[in-house]
Amino acid sequence: MAKVGFISLGCPKNQVDSEVMVGMVRRGGHEVTPVAAEADVLVVNTCGFVSDAKKESIDAILEAAQLKESGRCRRLVVTGCLPERYASQMRAEFPEVDVILGTNQVADILRAVEGAEVAPPDSYGKSDAKLFLYDHETPRALVGAPHAAYMKIAEGCDHACAFCVIPKIRGRFRSRTIPSLVAEARHLAQGGVREVTLVAQDTTGYGKDLGMDDGLADLLAALEKVEGIGWIRFLYAYPDVFSDRLIGVIRDSGKVCRYVDMPLQHASADLLRAMRRGGSRAGLERMIDRIRKGLPGVTLRTTFIVGFPGETRRDFIELQGFCRDMEFDRMGVFAYSDEEDTPAHGISPKVSARTAERRRRILMEQQEGIAARKNRQLVGKEFKVLVEGPSEESELLLQGRLESQAPEIDGVCLINDIDPDAGAEAVAAGDFRTVKVTKALGHDLLGRLVRQPR
Repeated sequence: MAKVGFISLGCPKNQVDSEVMVGMVRRGGHEVTPVAAEADVLVVNTCGFVSDAKKESIDAILEAAQLKESGRCRRLVVTGCLPERYASQMRAEFPEVDVILGTNQVADILRAVEGAEVAPPDSYGKSDAKLFLYDHETPRALVGAPHAAYMKIAEGCDHACAFCVIPKIRGRFRSRTIPSLVAEARHLAQGGVREVTLVAQDTTGYGKDLGMDDGLADLLAALEKVEGIGWIRFLYAYPDVFSDRLIGVIRDSGKVCRYVDMPLQHASADLLRAMRRGGSRAGLERMIDRIRKGLPGVTLRTTFIVGFPGETRRDFIELQGFCRDMEFDRMGVFAYSDEEDTPAHGISPKVSARTAERRRRILMEQQEGIAARKNRQLVGKEFKVLVEGPSEESELLLQGRLESQAPEIDGVCLINDIDPDAGAEAVAAGDFRTVKVTKALGHDLLGRLVRQPR
């Protein structure tokens, strides 16, 4: 039996892969340790999407290699997007790495940990490759809080966005079945999970490969019936396929959060065309208006890319005006990363990194003002909150999240006071309670626990 340490980087989809690998390793009889220096075998699950993520992954591999050279570690395994994309280069540049596994070799983790020779990944960019997709019978061990979990409902992507290499890394879009996802949700609920967050590269495309017309709506309706789950949310919706039926399912649900995460990437029609996204500012505004009218009180989160090749000052000003007019509740902005193997890599003229970063800063400063004002409007109101336990800032505070706060993405609600009739002695992580917001603290909120939710 070996002690195995996992270092997981990247998005929630990658976290699910790590949890599946942890489950496989534990089922094989090995111990998993959270302390890298105590591990006999280290597994680094990497991200290779953009340049910053690649740098973070490389730094993590080098740190693990140092532990192998000077510490207890005797075997180093690197998995995920980076080796899937750069298998041959990694073989040459990281001789300390014993095994590299791609995104479709998750099931080989036990053999890799136990010292077997595993062939390097060879599925990058191959449409006919054998692709991995876990299901409800695949072992999985949650890494984070026991009351919240991600569920990967599909893998891969069929979109052809000019800036993105994910279809080559992850393969064609493929959905899990509704019975498999319901079975996994039931298992998670039995283990104490109260909130499930559905993830995929395109959640609104769920089920299209299975012949379903509105698969996400069908899935949400099925998950609604799982006992023990209190909140269901989904991330990474695609704007073209956000149907009226999906809006209706969310509106009529007692569990699906009124929270829409939809990366829009830009608002200029010229840039959207160059990005191979399509659409226009007017079309996006109509879509957002439709969602807000159909889901009163909905929280809207989005992301944008600035500095895409060919982005003019006029394009950026249009994006800035769009963000100002739409007043998104949550927003992230990324400076374009010029990735090889993408159509955008060959587009000219390039926007300088300095200009892209300046534009990113301008948009985020504008958004800070919008978000702060929206948070101040919550003061004095009561909301259902999922208690997460002691705050990361102080054990004297409790921490929870509102329906409008997605895990690991948005802010939190800090609880510094409890009304006498609120049942303070019974407050525990995973409980749904009611909080009255007393103050806005930047991205976070401060509140008082007032009573049990009705």
